[in-house]
This record gives sequence, structure tokens and C-alpha cells, in this order.
Amino acid sequence: MGLTFPSPLGLAAGFDKNALRPRALAALGFGHLELGTVTARAQLANPRPNLFRLPADHALINRLGFPNQGAEIVAHRLLERRDRIGVPIGVSIGKTRAVTADVLDAVIADYVMSFDAVRPVADFVVVNVSSPNTVGLRAMQARDHAFALLKALRSRDPSARLLVKIAPDLDEAQLEELLGVVSETEIAGVVATNTTLSRAPLRTPDRRVAAIGAGGLSGPPLRARALSVVRRVRARLGPAPVVIGVGGVERAEHALALIRAGANLVQMYTGLVYEGPGAPGRVARGLLRAVDSARVSSIGELVGADRADSVIDPS
Repeated sequence: MGLTFPSPLGLAAGFDKNALRPRALAALGFGHLELGTVTARAQLANPRPNLFRLPADHALINRLGFPNQGAEIVAHRLLERRDRIGVPIGVSIGKTRAVTADVLDAVIADYVMSFDAVRPVADFVVVNVSSPNTVGLRAMQARDHAFALLKALRSRDPSARLLVKIAPDLDEAQLEELLGVVSETEIAGVVATNTTLSRAPLRTPDRRVAAIGAGGLSGPPLRARALSVVRRVRARLGPAPVVIGVGGVERAEHALALIRAGANLVQMYTGLVYEGPGAPGRVARGLLRAVDSARVSSIGELVGADRADSVIDPS
């Protein structure tokens, strides 16, 4: 995307929704931050309880639903701090809950408001159409809806680095259609993946999982599906578009697997919760060792390599 990343590991959206602590988060060792998700209008979280730990699985289930102070306020805060962060900044934008999902023009206008607010302060913008926690949002992944939305955003600023975040729960036909839209609209790339509605396989007892109820699952249970989707995205889109791999990254070998599957960059969220604030630095150092052991000059040379012959120190 014409950006320099000190490390391929970034922080996924959802952790710092209001851009309150980007400088501190960057200082942990992340190579980029994706802030938000923000919406055109400020909104509260879905009713509590809305966030749950599954320690046996190192996983989370959340149904927060894009709580944030609104795109304009977050953009203004980011503008004041932007020069002191030191790593590329992405901002995720989503649909305001109050906007009816079945009125496409209203949904597009809502996204456009957020996009216009954040694009002057963001190095890249991620269009979140895949959260399971906003009613009707995932319908925006359908071909006609996605094409209309991404085309409208591209027309606002053709030079903007625009990516779309996709769900891990799409079937092959749905994924193929959406990736076709990515190619046709010539956006910068894809973030793969969001949280999943699947609940298998889990170590947490079924009764506990059932009691939690609805929400998106993140962490190691998502890892295999994220790898599969990243591999499919890269095969379909070719070498040029950016692919950001997300799902189950806790250690360097997890990040490296996504990179070999075709990801240029990777992100973590749940891994930070369970592995602690030292995790970004440990992952980055592990990736440096992987580059050395593979005898290549940069991590970029491993993108899409998809081979299992390199040894990596998991410490």
C-alpha cells in the first residue's frame, strides 16, 4: 500500500474503539494499529453481559456491537495524536445500529459519513461488513450490496487505501462472489477474518457455551478457518492486493503460518488478552528469527510460500 511497517504484526480492530491509547499500544511493539470500529453516529454497546472469556480455549465471545463515540470525534482525537504514534494507522468503519439494514442507500450514506470523517487521518480504512453483532450487517457481503458500497466509497477518494473485512463463515460461493467484487472495485485488499458464529471445536463445556449465547468467537478456535480463508483469498486475488490475516495469533509460528498462506500483514486481539503486553514484541522477534533461518532478506519473501520446512523458536 506504499506504507512502511516496522513489523507485520498489528493490533486488530475492536481493542481501541475510540483511539484512546494508540501511542501506548504502538509502544508494545505492534507494527500497525487498526482502531475502531467507528460508526457515523455515536452509540452504546449492546446490553451487558456482552463480553466473555473462555480460558480453556484461550478464546473470547463478544457481542459488543460497535460501541464508539462517533467517527468525527474519534477522527478529531486521532488527528491530535497522529504524529506521535509512529506506526501506520488503520481505522475500521461500520454501520450505525439505528440505520435499517434493508435500505441500501441509507446504509451506504452511513458508511460514507464515517469514511469522509476518518480518511484524512487514517493510513488505510477497513470497511467492516462482517461483524455478527449488528443486525443485518453481514448481508452487506452479498455481491450487489458489497459492490454498491465499495464503489461508492472508492468514488469519494480513489486514492484512499481501502480494505474490506470479511467473515470466516462464508461458504465457497459467497466468498468467491465477494472476492470478485474486491477485484472489480480495485480496492487495496482484504482483512481475513472477523469473528465466527461457529462454536466447534471447543474445550469449554457445551453448557457454559450455550449459557453465553450469541456473539462472535475469536482466538485459537478460529485459527484453522482463518488460514484457509487467507489461502483462498490470496489464490483468488493474486499477488498484488494486500491481505491481512487475523485469527488465533498468539505466537510467532501462528503469524508465520498466516504469512505463508498469503498474508502480507497479520493482527492479534484475543492473543494480547491471554498472552499479555509482551506478546507483540515476542512475536516480532520470532518473525525476525524466521527470516534469518529461511535465509531471506525480509518477511515479504515468505508471503505465500506456504511451506513447512522452516524452523521457528516458539519462545
